Amino acid sequence: MRREAPPNLASSSRRTFVAGLAVLGMGTHMFGRRAVAQTSAVPRTTPHLIDVHHHIAPPRYITELGPTKHLQPVSRNWTPARSLEDMDRAGVATAIVSITTPGVWFGDSAAARRLARECNDYAARLMVDFPGRFGVFAAVPMPDIEGTLREIAYALDTLKADGIAVFTSYGDKWLGDPAFTPVIEELNRRKAVLYTHPTEPDCCRNLVPDVPAPIIEYGTDTTRTIASLVFSGTSTRFPDVQFIFSHAGGTMPFLAERFTRLPLANKDLAARVPNGVAHELRRFNYDVAQAAHPMALASLLKLVPVSQVLFGTDFPFRTSVDHVRGLADYGFSAADLQAIERGNAVRLLPRLKA
Repeated sequence: MRREAPPNLASSSRRTFVAGLAVLGMGTHMFGRRAVAQTSAVPRTTPHLIDVHHHIAPPRYITELGPTKHLQPVSRNWTPARSLEDMDRAGVATAIVSITTPGVWFGDSAAARRLARECNDYAARLMVDFPGRFGVFAAVPMPDIEGTLREIAYALDTLKADGIAVFTSYGDKWLGDPAFTPVIEELNRRKAVLYTHPTEPDCCRNLVPDVPAPIIEYGTDTTRTIASLVFSGTSTRFPDVQFIFSHAGGTMPFLAERFTRLPLANKDLAARVPNGVAHELRRFNYDVAQAAHPMALASLLKLVPVSQVLFGTDFPFRTSVDHVRGLADYGFSAADLQAIERGNAVRLLPRLKA
């Protein structure tokens, strides 16, 4: 049954973006055992994969941000056809789409609300126009809490979005900050999926000359927000939020020993994590976007079970083929590979079972 088409898109606002995302589009999978540039060598199979980390740039979004020249060419050139071509090449059945950095918030709540609504309506229209091929992690105008709560209701109740997308930080606040508690509380009430994407926080811009934010800061900011959620007690208080963290959890798996030992020396922290830090880390979900290589996978899988790992590509900055090959080269069993490529996402998003 086809969904009722969402309303037409309207106009909105513009603003800036961090430079350097182009590095995310590097073509070859340097950590795999086989070259990945030869996409034609991938066997064409019945599409079955579910990509939970797939970015779009709606036409109105490009129009609003384009004049600033801060959107990377790969985003400015995005179209549904490009997504579908990449998906079909690697056997991806469904991509759950989201808006990536710089998002929709540029200091003006009214403009951010309009732009989030436009992006979400466009994404929902993709679901109507291409049945079964797309899902939606809806954009919200964080840190505007009232606007975010309204957009959550609209996205989940009216558009039937698959979940909500947020960034790892806003200014100098991470997701466990009390300012964001109403949002986490509402998502917990709904038992909703909360997809997180890293960004560059105010504290840590241009720290190393010639090294753009995606190289270091994105993985680090993912770790900061996980720490914020765990050590504030937020993840314990709201256990029904289904968190997805990008890029295999950033640097967090490498720092897991430090995470788990911290409460041993701090009774206040220990009280906020009564089930233990490892329990919280192991119940989160992690995608493999730009992390489908032995170094990231080995670290992540020493910490969490395969059931918490999801297929993701970071398209259009990387390709689906990169990640299919990376996972195949790692040596997973057929059952584990099926779980990562599809089964675990279906558990979180049961509507995709069909």
